Amino acid sequence: MEINPNSLYQELQAMAAEAGRPNQALTQPDSNPSRAQFVEMLHDAVNGVNDLQKASRQMQQRFEMNDPSVSLVDVTVAREKSSIAFEATLQVRNRVLEAYRTIMNMPV
Repeated sequence: MEINPNSLYQELQAMAAEAGRPNQALTQPDSNPSRAQFVEMLHDAVNGVNDLQKASRQMQQRFEMNDPSVSLVDVTVAREKSSIAFEATLQVRNRVLEAYRTIMNMPV
């Protein structure tokens, strides 16, 4: 499964539109340096998970093609690393969305 940072961004934009309020943080991420840094950090994290998954997939294919430089242990470790990274990313996303919903439901 490949992670696309654009789909996470679109999901957050859809939630902002659903709330009925334009969200400046999502539409103008470069207006504040700390927002830009957060967006860049999030983008790097998602790309890192994606790279782990691609490396795991390539290692698995090399093992299936009987590449002598790849052992079953290497494939298993790479697969577990990518699985753990993906699960952690999902948990972070779920927490961010939960926090966003909580904030949007607060009385003004």
